[in-house]
Amino acid sequence: MESLRPQNRIGIFGGTFNPVHMGHLVMAQDALELFELSKVIFVPCACPPHKTSSDVASAEHRLAMLQVALEGDLRFEVSDIEILRGGVSYSIDTAREIKKLHPGSEMFFIIGADSLPELRLWKEISQLLDLYSFVTIARPGVDLNDPGLRDPMPGDPRSLLLRDQVRIGHLINISSTDIRYRIAEGMSIRYLVHPAVEMYIAEHSLFRQ
Repeated sequence: MESLRPQNRIGIFGGTFNPVHMGHLVMAQDALELFELSKVIFVPCACPPHKTSSDVASAEHRLAMLQVALEGDLRFEVSDIEILRGGVSYSIDTAREIKKLHPGSEMFFIIGADSLPELRLWKEISQLLDLYSFVTIARPGVDLNDPGLRDPMPGDPRSLLLRDQVRIGHLINISSTDIRYRIAEGMSIRYLVHPAVEMYIAEHSLFRQ
Protein backbone atom coordinates (compact mmCIF):
# COMPACT_ATOMS: atom_id res chain seq x y z
CA MET A 1 0.00 0.00 0.00
CA GLU A 2 1.38 3.41 -0.97
CA SER A 3 2.35 5.65 1.96
CA LEU A 4 -0.01 8.55 2.66
CA ARG A 5 2.78 10.58 4.29
CA PRO A 6 3.05 14.10 2.79
CA GLN A 7 5.95 14.61 0.39
CA ASN A 8 8.57 17.37 0.48
CA ARG A 9 8.37 18.05 4.21
CA ILE A 10 12.01 17.77 5.22
CA GLY A 11 13.37 17.84 8.76
CA ILE A 12 16.96 18.84 9.60
CA PHE A 13 18.45 17.28 12.74
CA GLY A 14 21.83 18.73 13.65
CA GLY A 15 24.17 17.78 16.45
CA THR A 16 27.55 16.48 17.48
CA PHE A 17 26.40 12.83 17.53
CA ASN A 18 29.37 11.82 19.67
CA PRO A 19 28.30 9.05 19.28
CA VAL A 20 24.85 8.78 17.73
CA HIS A 21 22.64 6.69 20.05
CA MET A 22 19.16 5.19 20.19
CA GLY A 23 17.77 8.34 21.80
CA HIS A 24 18.77 10.34 18.71
CA LEU A 25 17.20 7.78 16.39
CA VAL A 26 13.94 7.57 18.31
CA MET A 27 13.72 11.36 18.57
CA ALA A 28 14.11 11.64 14.78
CA GLN A 29 11.43 9.00 14.26
CA ASP A 30 9.11 10.79 16.70
CA ALA A 31 9.64 14.08 14.83
CA LEU A 32 8.99 12.41 11.49
CA GLU A 33 5.74 10.85 12.69
CA LEU A 34 4.40 13.64 14.92
CA PHE A 35 5.00 16.36 12.32
CA GLU A 36 4.31 14.18 9.25
CA LEU A 37 7.73 14.73 7.70
CA SER A 38 8.72 12.92 4.53
CA LYS A 39 12.33 12.49 5.67
CA VAL A 40 14.89 13.60 8.24
CA ILE A 41 18.42 14.68 7.34
CA PHE A 42 21.01 14.21 10.10
CA VAL A 43 23.75 16.87 10.00
CA PRO A 44 26.82 16.19 12.17
CA CYS A 45 28.77 19.36 12.94
CA ALA A 46 32.44 19.75 12.08
CA CYS A 47 33.66 21.69 15.09
CA PRO A 48 31.04 21.92 17.85
CA PRO A 49 31.21 25.08 20.00
CA HIS A 50 31.60 24.73 23.78
CA LYS A 51 33.34 21.34 23.54
CA THR A 52 37.02 20.49 23.72
CA SER A 53 38.69 18.41 21.04
CA SER A 54 39.47 15.68 23.59
CA ASP A 55 35.72 15.20 24.16
CA VAL A 56 34.84 14.69 20.52
CA ALA A 57 35.62 11.91 18.04
CA SER A 58 36.81 13.04 14.62
CA ALA A 59 34.21 14.31 12.18
CA GLU A 60 34.97 11.33 9.94
CA HIS A 61 34.19 8.83 12.72
CA ARG A 62 31.00 10.62 13.78
CA LEU A 63 29.82 10.75 10.16
CA ALA A 64 30.62 7.07 9.65
CA MET A 65 28.71 6.05 12.80
CA LEU A 66 25.64 7.90 11.56
CA GLN A 67 25.93 6.22 8.18
CA VAL A 68 26.05 2.71 9.62
CA ALA A 69 23.24 3.47 12.09
CA LEU A 70 20.90 4.74 9.36
CA GLU A 71 21.81 2.30 6.59
CA GLY A 72 18.74 0.82 4.93
CA ASP A 73 16.24 3.28 6.47
CA LEU A 74 14.93 5.33 3.57
CA ARG A 75 13.27 7.83 5.92
CA PHE A 76 16.65 9.08 7.11
CA GLU A 77 19.79 10.34 5.43
CA VAL A 78 23.09 11.93 6.48
CA SER A 79 24.58 15.16 5.17
CA ASP A 80 28.28 16.00 5.43
CA ILE A 81 27.64 19.64 4.54
CA GLU A 82 29.03 21.06 7.81
CA ILE A 83 32.01 18.71 7.84
CA LEU A 84 32.98 19.75 4.30
CA ARG A 85 32.57 23.42 5.24
CA GLY A 86 34.74 22.96 8.35
CA GLY A 87 35.11 25.31 11.29
CA VAL A 88 32.50 26.13 13.91
CA SER A 89 29.00 25.19 12.81
CA TYR A 90 26.18 27.74 12.76
CA SER A 91 22.65 26.55 12.11
CA ILE A 92 21.70 29.50 9.90
CA ASP A 93 24.51 28.78 7.41
CA THR A 94 23.57 25.11 7.16
CA ALA A 95 19.86 25.91 6.91
CA ARG A 96 20.43 28.24 3.95
CA GLU A 97 22.61 25.73 2.10
CA ILE A 98 20.26 22.78 2.60
CA LYS A 99 17.19 24.82 1.63
CA LYS A 100 18.87 25.67 -1.70
CA LEU A 101 19.30 21.93 -2.32
CA HIS A 102 15.57 21.31 -1.83
CA PRO A 103 13.69 24.03 -3.72
CA GLY A 104 9.95 23.85 -3.22
CA SER A 105 10.18 21.74 -0.05
CA GLU A 106 8.74 22.74 3.30
CA MET A 107 11.65 22.81 5.73
CA PHE A 108 11.65 21.98 9.44
CA PHE A 109 14.40 22.32 12.05
CA ILE A 110 14.35 19.61 14.75
CA ILE A 111 15.48 20.44 18.30
CA GLY A 112 15.00 19.09 21.80
CA ALA A 113 12.87 21.13 24.18
CA ASP A 114 15.99 21.77 26.30
CA SER A 115 17.33 23.93 23.44
CA LEU A 116 14.21 26.07 23.14
CA PRO A 117 15.16 28.69 25.80
CA GLU A 118 18.54 29.16 24.07
CA LEU A 119 17.10 29.99 20.64
CA ARG A 120 17.23 33.73 21.21
CA LEU A 121 21.04 33.43 21.47
CA TRP A 122 21.46 31.61 18.15
CA LYS A 123 23.15 33.43 15.30
CA GLU A 124 20.59 35.19 13.05
CA ILE A 125 17.72 33.30 14.71
CA SER A 126 15.08 35.62 13.22
CA GLN A 127 16.24 34.75 9.71
CA LEU A 128 16.29 31.05 10.59
CA LEU A 129 12.70 31.25 11.80
CA ASP A 130 11.79 32.86 8.47
CA LEU A 131 13.29 29.94 6.56
CA TYR A 132 12.24 26.95 8.70
CA SER A 133 9.42 25.83 10.93
CA PHE A 134 10.71 24.47 14.24
CA VAL A 135 9.97 20.92 15.37
CA THR A 136 10.49 20.65 19.13
CA ILE A 137 10.44 17.32 20.96
CA ALA A 138 10.19 17.10 24.76
CA ARG A 139 13.27 15.69 26.48
CA PRO A 140 13.57 13.75 29.77
CA GLY A 141 13.92 16.05 32.77
CA VAL A 142 12.77 19.17 30.91
CA ASP A 143 9.93 21.01 32.66
CA LEU A 144 7.52 22.14 29.94
CA ASN A 145 6.19 24.79 32.34
CA ASP A 146 9.60 26.46 32.57
CA PRO A 147 9.32 30.21 31.77
CA GLY A 148 12.00 29.82 29.09
CA LEU A 149 9.78 27.36 27.27
CA ARG A 150 6.60 29.39 27.73
CA ASP A 151 8.17 32.43 26.02
CA PRO A 152 11.41 31.37 24.29
CA MET A 153 11.62 34.45 22.03
CA PRO A 154 10.46 37.42 24.13
CA GLY A 155 9.09 40.20 21.96
CA ASP A 156 8.87 38.03 18.84
CA PRO A 157 5.31 37.20 17.73
CA ARG A 158 6.47 33.70 16.79
CA SER A 159 7.34 32.88 20.41
CA LEU A 160 3.92 31.45 21.27
CA LEU A 161 3.95 29.36 18.10
CA LEU A 162 7.31 27.87 19.10
CA ARG A 163 5.87 26.98 22.51
CA ASP A 164 2.74 25.44 21.04
CA GLN A 165 4.77 23.29 18.64
CA VAL A 166 6.40 21.26 21.44
CA ARG A 167 5.42 17.59 21.19
CA ILE A 168 5.96 14.70 23.59
CA GLY A 169 7.40 11.58 22.01
CA HIS A 170 9.26 8.70 23.62
CA LEU A 171 11.18 10.14 26.57
CA ILE A 172 14.35 8.06 26.33
CA ASN A 173 17.02 9.13 28.80
CA ILE A 174 20.21 8.23 26.94
CA SER A 175 23.16 10.59 26.55
CA SER A 176 26.36 10.49 24.53
CA THR A 177 28.23 11.60 27.66
CA ASP A 178 27.08 8.51 29.57
CA ILE A 179 27.93 6.25 26.63
CA ARG A 180 31.47 7.63 26.45
CA TYR A 181 31.84 7.17 30.21
CA ARG A 182 30.66 3.57 30.01
CA ILE A 183 33.10 2.79 27.21
CA ALA A 184 36.00 4.34 29.13
CA GLU A 185 35.06 2.27 32.19
CA GLY A 186 34.76 -0.96 30.19
CA MET A 187 30.98 -1.18 30.65
CA SER A 188 28.49 -2.40 28.05
CA ILE A 189 26.72 0.00 25.68
CA ARG A 190 24.46 -2.68 24.22
CA TYR A 191 20.86 -1.47 23.75
CA LEU A 192 22.05 2.16 24.06
CA VAL A 193 23.39 2.43 20.52
CA HIS A 194 22.61 0.70 17.23
CA PRO A 195 24.48 -2.64 17.01
CA ALA A 196 26.40 -1.39 13.96
CA VAL A 197 27.54 1.66 15.95
CA GLU A 198 28.62 -0.56 18.86
CA MET A 199 30.68 -2.63 16.42
CA TYR A 200 32.20 0.46 14.79
CA ILE A 201 33.23 1.90 18.16
CA ALA A 202 34.88 -1.39 19.14
CA GLU A 203 36.67 -1.79 15.80
CA HIS A 204 38.13 1.71 15.96
CA SER A 205 38.76 1.76 19.75
CA LEU A 206 36.85 5.02 20.17
CA PHE A 207 36.25 6.79 23.49
CA ARG A 208 38.59 4.52 25.45
CA GLN A 209 40.84 7.40 26.57
